[in-house]
Amino acid sequence: MTADPSDALSELAADRELLGRTSTAERVAAILRERIAQGSFPPGTRLSEERICGALGVSRNTLREAFRLLSHERLLVHRLNRGTFVRVLTDTDIRDIYRVRRLVECAAVRGLGEPPYDVTEVRAAVSAGEQAAAAGKWQELATANIHFHQALAALAGSARTDEMMRGVLAELRLAFHIMGDLRRFHDPYLTRNQEIVRALEAGDAAGAEQLLDAYLRDSLRQLLDAYPEEAGETDE
Repeated sequence: MTADPSDALSELAADRELLGRTSTAERVAAILRERIAQGSFPPGTRLSEERICGALGVSRNTLREAFRLLSHERLLVHRLNRGTFVRVLTDTDIRDIYRVRRLVECAAVRGLGEPPYDVTEVRAAVSAGEQAAAAGKWQELATANIHFHQALAALAGSARTDEMMRGVLAELRLAFHIMGDLRRFHDPYLTRNQEIVRALEAGDAAGAEQLLDAYLRDSLRQLLDAYPEEAGETDE
C-alpha cells in the first residue's frame, strides 16, 4: 500500500513541537529520518520544500541543511533541476549493505569473549518481535527486527559502530518499504532471531555467529530475488 503524502505532512505538523524554540537542522533531520524509516515518505518520493517548511514551521535554509545531512547518510538524493528525493536503492546498494552487516554484526558476536553475555537488549528485541507477530502488526515486527540487529552490533561496545549501524539499517529499510509485504520479509526470520539469542544465552558465541552468517546470506538472497528491477521517483 502506498503511503498518502497528505497524511505524512499532517504527521510532520504534529512533530513541530519536537523542534522546541531553536529549530536546528539536526532536529529537522531527525524528524524526517524517523518518518522515512516508518515509510511515511516512500523511496522515490520527491520532498516538497514548501510543504515541509510549512508543516514544520522552519525556514528553507534550515530544511535544506537537513536535506544535506540526510543526503550524506544516503537516505536522500538531490536531482539537479528536479528537487530532493528519498533514495531508491539498487541491488548493488543492497549487496553492499549486507556486506557491511556481515562484517560488523558477525564480528561483534565473534568478539564477545568468555560467557555469560549480557544480551538483555537482544532478548528484548526478540520479545518485541514476538508480541508484534502475535498481534499481526508487521510494521512493528519490522522495527523489532531492526532493533534486534542493532542490539547484536551493540555487543561490540563501540559507540562508533552503533552510529554506523544505525545509518546502515536505516538505509536498508528503504528497500523493505519498496517490497510492501513486510510479513513476508520479517516473520520467517523471527524464529531465527530466537535461535540466535538462545545460543548467546547458552554462551555459544561460535554457534550464534554461524546462525547469524547463514541468516544474513539467506536474507540477502531472498531480498534480491524479490526486489523490483526498477523503482521510479514520484512527486510528493
